[in-house]
Amino acid sequence: MKFLALALPLVVLLTLTTNAQTSKFTDDATSVRATVTNYIEAYYTGDAHLMAQTLHPHYLKHMIHGDIPMRERTGSQMVQEVRDHGPAELPQADKTEQVSVLDVTGNIASAKLIAPGWVDYMTLEKIDGQWKILSVVQKINN
Repeated sequence: MKFLALALPLVVLLTLTTNAQTSKFTDDATSVRATVTNYIEAYYTGDAHLMAQTLHPHYLKHMIHGDIPMRERTGSQMVQEVRDHGPAELPQADKTEQVSVLDVTGNIASAKLIAPGWVDYMTLEKIDGQWKILSVVQKINN
C-alpha cells in the first residue's frame, strides 16, 4: 500500500511534465512554421520588411543548383533582392509551399520548405522569444 501511495504522485508528476513538454514543443513548432511561412510569403509578395523580420542577424543561404558553383546570400542581400525584384513573377498556382518542422530542441529548430522549383533546409534560432532563420541550404531543381 505504501508503494501505491508513493507511486501515484510520481505518475501524476511525470504525466504533467510530459504534457507540458509536448505543449511547449507544439507551441514552438507552430511558431517555427509561422516564421518559415512568412519567409516564403515575403518572397512571393515582394515584402522586404516581412523578409527582414524572419531573418537572424547572421543569416546565410547556400544555393546548390546542378553544375553551377554554389552561391551564397546574406540576410541583407536577401532583403535587398526582395526589395529590388518585388513580387515573384510566378503563376498564382506555383506560389505554394509545404513546411515541415523537423525538430525543436531548446532554442534551436530545423525545418524543411518545399516550393515549386526548390527545397530549403533551414536552421532557426529563438532570440528574445522570436524564431529567426539562421541558415538555409537550398537545392534548386534542375
